Amino acid sequence: MSPITTHALDTALGQPATGLAVRLELIEDGHARPIAAGVTDDDGRVTDLLPAENGSIQPGTYRMHFETQPYFASTGRETFYPAVMIEFSVTDTRQHYHVPLLISPFGYSTYRGS
Repeated sequence: MSPITTHALDTALGQPATGLAVRLELIEDGHARPIAAGVTDDDGRVTDLLPAENGSIQPGTYRMHFETQPYFASTGRETFYPAVMIEFSVTDTRQHYHVPLLISPFGYSTYRGS
């Protein structure tokens, strides 16, 4: 499993946010460099952002970029937030970092998952 994973839930529908594009970026010197991408599965999860063979991570600031506008458009809904970006710090590279996203067309929240 990737050392960084995510899970997106559509709280307005009460179900996983399936088909949501996610990009993982590493922030270096104030610039975001894409390092991985994926799309949420039927359970709203992306567990393979960083494949096992090169799934090591370094300490630093990372960003998950969720393409919410295309996701909501695919379900026939408008959204106030065309994208959601969550920055987080990796300090211990031996840990697993799970970054869940709870979304609705007009709000979102996140937390450090397990």
